[in-house]
Amino acid sequence: MGEVTTAGIDLGGTKCLGVAVAAGAVVAEVRTPTPRSGDPGAVVETVVALVAELRVRCGDDRGGGAAGPRTVPASVGVGAPGLVDREGVLRFAPNLPGGTELDLGAALRRRLDVPVLVDNDATCAAWGESRAGAARAIEDAVVVTLGTGIGGGIVAGGRLVRGANGFGGEVGHMVVDPGGPLCPCGRQGCWERYASGSGLARLAREAVAAGRGEALLALAGGDPGAITGEMVTRAAAGGDAGAVEVMAELAWWLALGLANLASIFDPRMFVIGGGLVEAGATLLDPARRAFDDLLAGGRHRPPVAIVPALLGERAGAVGAALLADSRP
Repeated sequence: MGEVTTAGIDLGGTKCLGVAVAAGAVVAEVRTPTPRSGDPGAVVETVVALVAELRVRCGDDRGGGAAGPRTVPASVGVGAPGLVDREGVLRFAPNLPGGTELDLGAALRRRLDVPVLVDNDATCAAWGESRAGAARAIEDAVVVTLGTGIGGGIVAGGRLVRGANGFGGEVGHMVVDPGGPLCPCGRQGCWERYASGSGLARLAREAVAAGRGEALLALAGGDPGAITGEMVTRAAAGGDAGAVEVMAELAWWLALGLANLASIFDPRMFVIGGGLVEAGATLLDPARRAFDDLLAGGRHRPPVAIVPALLGERAGAVGAALLADSRP
C-alpha cells in the first residue's frame, strides 16, 4: 500500500473516525463509538486503538517481521470537540465525556511516540475543506459542522483563524435565544440547541407534542423521547409533511446563525459539514432562502455561497492529518 505519512483522528460526539493519509489520499479508514464513561483515560485509549488499527490496515502490525516499508504514521493529528489550547490541552468539552481539562496532546505523545497535533475538530474540518474540499480555491470561508453540537472553523486570507488562545471558531455557543433551552456548556439558548442534530430531535419532539409529526412518532415506536435527528432526516427525505416542516424550522435557525457569522467574517463561502448535511437540499435550500432574508444589507452585498462539505464526514479527520503534516 505504500508508506503512510500521517494519521488523522476525529473525536465526535457519538463516533470517532480515523484515517491514514499518504500523498494527500486516504488509504485506510476506521471508526468506533465515542466512549461515554466520562473516564479521560478512555478517550486516550480510543485514539491509541484507532491509530493501532490504522497501522494494521496499512500492513504494519509492529510485529518486527513484516515485509515491505514501515507504515507507522510519521505524525498524528487529532480533532477534538471543544476548547483546545495551543499546547493540545482540551480545556472544555461539553460534548465529550471525560474531555474537559484533558492534556490529550501530552498523553498521546507518550503513548504513540510520534509527533502529535491536537486541535479543535471543526478547525481541522475547515483546514481539510480549504485544502482538499469544497473551499479549495476560496481564501475566505467559514466551515460549520452540524453534528451532536455545532462546530466552526474560520479561514481568512487563506489562513486559519485560531484566536489568542486557540479557542476561535466556537460558533455553536453563540447565544441566539437567551431564554432558550439549557446547553451542555451551562448557558441557555446556544445556537447548537437549535441547529444541530440534537437540536433537530428537540424541534421534532416539540412538533409531536403540538400534535404534528405523526410519522415521526411512529418511527420512534410511539415514544417521543426516542425521536432522533436521523429519523427526522429520513422522514423528510420520504416526503413526510411534518418532518419537512421541522427541517424548515431547523433551516431557519441555521440561517440565523450563518447571517450573524457573515456580519462578522464577511466570507465568500459557508461550507456545511457534519452528519446533518446528508439531508441535502431538504435542509440547504430553505436555509439559503432564509439566509438571504436575514443577512443585514443582503440585497446590497455579493452573494455568499452555502455549500455542502465535499469531504463529508471525513473532513475533520482528513484536516487533522493535513494539519499534523503541515502545522500551519
